[in-house]
Parts: sequence; structure tokens; C-alpha cells
Amino acid sequence: MTWKQVFTSSVGRKLTMGLTGIFLILFLLVHAGLNACIWVNDGGVTFNRAAHFMGDNIVPRILEIGLFLFLFLHIIQGLMLEASNRGKRGVAYNVAYGNRGSKWYSRSMAILGTLVLLFLILHWYDFFIPSRFGGMPETQITTKNGTVLEVHDVFTKMKETFSQLWVVVAYIIGCLALAYHLAHGFSSAFRSVGVFNKKYNKFLLCLGYTYSVIIPLAFAMMPISIHFGWIQ
Repeated sequence: MTWKQVFTSSVGRKLTMGLTGIFLILFLLVHAGLNACIWVNDGGVTFNRAAHFMGDNIVPRILEIGLFLFLFLHIIQGLMLEASNRGKRGVAYNVAYGNRGSKWYSRSMAILGTLVLLFLILHWYDFFIPSRFGGMPETQITTKNGTVLEVHDVFTKMKETFSQLWVVVAYIIGCLALAYHLAHGFSSAFRSVGVFNKKYNKFLLCLGYTYSVIIPLAFAMMPISIHFGWIQ
């Protein structure tokens, strides 16, 4: 398969979707683990320290570039694959099988993906842009060797952002869309790269459904916990 076919053929697009999907699945796991530091409930000290490490370390910064490239590639290829599938389908089936043929969320990946993208744009506006281009409050942390560092106070920014109910509701909707997107996308990503065996299919489906519940639920509980003051 040539490089051109990777991005233009149906098989190539599915392979690209699978590889980028697996990368994004791993990223979400790391991101959820980092954000979970807010539940230490120490005024954001642990969370800000972890956020500073991720922002100041060269490896995460390089991976951040890869994240954006893979994310946009995943979106573009997904939309092109959906357009290609619709074009090939042409005339609708005479019998509407509904959920007997496939789950509604597996037939709505483009819509769910678009909702996730809108959620990401809001998230970038709230946190990524201020952290990279100014507008993020500052605080001080002390390293293990006693050095005092001026760092982004992401925890305070979270408290300010999630004090607005509409933002919390928007994040919950985004997390719901992410959950359904992952419910189909998790196993589909591994199947696209060739992991398709009766011995592992049930395990992957179970793992995928578990992941698609736990990770979005963790993300949704963060704004909820902050908004209702469960975290100080």
C-alpha cells in the first residue's frame, strides 16, 4: 500500500482511523489520570504540580504535537470515510433493521464525532489557549529540592470555569457524546489494525464498553465535583 493509498483508499482510511484512534484512547487514559489529581483535595497543589510536569517536560510537549496531528487526521479521515460510505450506499435499504443490524451509535459516529469536536473546541478555549497564549492565573509550587517555581494555576482556572452551570452542562453533553463514540470506536479501532479473533473479540468488547463508561464518567465528574464544591 502506497502513502497515497493510506489516505485515499477505504482500507487505508480505516487503518489510519484505527491507529490514530488507539493513540487517542491512550491519550485519554493519561489525561484522565492527570486530571484525577484534583481529587487529592489539597487545594490543587498536586494537580498543579502534575500539570506543570506535563507542560514543562520535553516528551509530553512532543507528544502534544503528535496529538494534534493525529486528532485532526482522525477527524478528516473519519469524515471522508463517512462520505465515501454514504456515496457507495446510494439507495437506502428497503428494510430498516435499526438496532437489529447495528447499534444506533455505531451508525452515528460522524454526528458523535462532531459533538466531541465541538466539546474539544470549548475545552481548548477554556484551558489550552490560556495556558499557551496568556490568561492563565499563576501560583507557586516548591520542588523536592526546595526551589520555588512560578507555574500555571490550572486548578483555580478550573474552579472559575466550572462555576458557570452552562459550561458544566456543555461538558456533560460532550462526555456523553464521547462515551457513545468510544463504545463503538474502541473495538473498531483494534479491528481496523487487524486485531480480529474470536478468542479476543469478547474481551475487547468488554474492555471497550468498560473504558467507554469509566473514562467519560471520570471527565464528567470533574466539572460536577468542582461546581458543587465537593473539591476545595
